[in-house]
Amino acid sequence: MILENTIKEASKLLKENNIPSHELDAEVILSNLMGVTREFLTVNNSLNVTQKVIKKYNLAIARRIKREPVAYIIGQKEFWSENFLVNKTTLVPRPETELLIYKLIDFYKYKKINILDIGTGSGCILLALLKELRNSRGTGIDISSEAIKIAKINAKKLNLFNKARFVTFDFKEFKIGKFDLIVSNPPYISSRDLKKLTSDIIKFEPRGALDGGIDGLDLIKKVIYKSTYHLKRNGILALEIGFGQYKKVSELLKHCGFREISKEYDYKRNVRCIISTKVNFFKIKK
Repeated sequence: MILENTIKEASKLLKENNIPSHELDAEVILSNLMGVTREFLTVNNSLNVTQKVIKKYNLAIARRIKREPVAYIIGQKEFWSENFLVNKTTLVPRPETELLIYKLIDFYKYKKINILDIGTGSGCILLALLKELRNSRGTGIDISSEAIKIAKINAKKLNLFNKARFVTFDFKEFKIGKFDLIVSNPPYISSRDLKKLTSDIIKFEPRGALDGGIDGLDLIKKVIYKSTYHLKRNGILALEIGFGQYKKVSELLKHCGFREISKEYDYKRNVRCIISTKVNFFKIKK
């Protein structure tokens, strides 16, 4: 079967199964299987596709029909112009998270800093920062040893293994070092709202990286408290937060001795990221 018809049939099948991005998904999956770009598919749409590829393609399309994210099907997701290895132990990187990267790179341009990434997952945030902040180093921690394995592979792929250290750690037990920057994209979806997520997310992405407790703030609170110990004075804490959480998180930061210096909006004009600086030491009551 020629390329053009192969994609059309797959796209039609996905559309019939209510996959909104049916055409894009069909192209991305096939280009990955063939080891070519999507542009190659367009330019060479009259080429014949081998039966071996078609067999793998049909299996992949069947997985997508069941709502498995394309990133897990092809084993990677583009983030910060790099392809990051991902699997079901890591969240799929979102383009909104790049907003935080842009701001931090602008702030720390030409500086040498030490970074801690809490809940690093695939390592995409830390590695994107280190790719641009060439004189800096960082540590990524995650409670999932399987996620840490993925992050280490991504560090090697980007030739950043000598600048990034990834370790399996429950961040509540982490006691190593002081940092200029702590960044985190913690679980921030309330437990009751998990059921509202699309099946692509709730059925396949790791629940532990999504569930933020009753109000969605359980892990955010703990990251803030932990940061009071691990940030240098005047250090920066950069948090990604969920919809409608800005006011509560802002108040918590202020209570814990942080001063907000920037907030970043997503493409729907919701506050997605808060960047704050540590101005006072705060002692947590036991």
